[in-house]
Amino acid sequence: MNQVSIRGRVIRDMIAHISNDNRIGQKLKSGELRKKLIEPKWKCPNCFTLDHVSLENFQMEFLTRKDSPRRDYIILQLHGGGYIGAMRNAYRSFAGLYNEVSKGMGVLTVDYRVAPENPYPAALEDAVEAYRWLKSSGWHSQQIIVAGDSAGGGLALALCMYLKDHNRRLPGGLVLMSPWADLTASGPSYEDNYGRDPLFGNSRDSLIYNRDYVGQNDPRHPYLSPMFGEYWGFPPMLIQAGSVEMLLSDSVGVAYWAQQQGVKVRLHIYKGMFHVFQMGMMMMPESKMAWREVGRYFEVITGK
Repeated sequence: MNQVSIRGRVIRDMIAHISNDNRIGQKLKSGELRKKLIEPKWKCPNCFTLDHVSLENFQMEFLTRKDSPRRDYIILQLHGGGYIGAMRNAYRSFAGLYNEVSKGMGVLTVDYRVAPENPYPAALEDAVEAYRWLKSSGWHSQQIIVAGDSAGGGLALALCMYLKDHNRRLPGGLVLMSPWADLTASGPSYEDNYGRDPLFGNSRDSLIYNRDYVGQNDPRHPYLSPMFGEYWGFPPMLIQAGSVEMLLSDSVGVAYWAQQQGVKVRLHIYKGMFHVFQMGMMMMPESKMAWREVGRYFEVITGK
């Protein structure tokens, strides 16, 4: 798609209008609004079964299709939220879409611990434990595809780096939507898109500069900023990002370094799109196209 769709422009401009509103804009940018968000109970569609899994430090939700579920692969979803926002209903809807575009893969979504109450390495520990749980439940590493957006995308990369460092088998694939992979905010897009990003732009007081998760640790550590890690042996990646988001250089940098180290990477930058525009789901052409691309990625790496 060479041009931004009308609906895409409208939604992008609406986000910019809200984020620049003096009453709620800063709360949106900082993540405060999300932390205090009270949502209605999510109604699971009749075609799915939603099971709750309780581990020692966190909860997980396992969404499966009632009819004709796929048993050859499974998706481990790590949600976004700047490491300060817990799981919300949008990710339950994401799980449903992942199930649909994968033609029936089950989706395990991790409600990992978040800062400031639980700073680094809590989220990474929970991601590792969720991966172990899948392995202990009978899934082989190559059958697990890890998907994450924003902080969840960075966490997916950190998980793989942890597994590699500890001589454990890596998952079979990675789906990364606008991964937050550079917590130093040092990439060129943090300046180039400062005035264009409808969600985080025109402010230095947003969650992408928040250090609640980092604490006193070095933000360049690869488990915090996977941009600075090594990618040898990583599984095939699909990376999607928007051209006007401040975090664009995170996706570009990860794709570049991973390709330099022999990893198969598909990077798609969607013109005029914003951070995790896939939240538009089926409401705008660009997000629909992105989800179809995720489906094609699943077909390529699974052969089905």
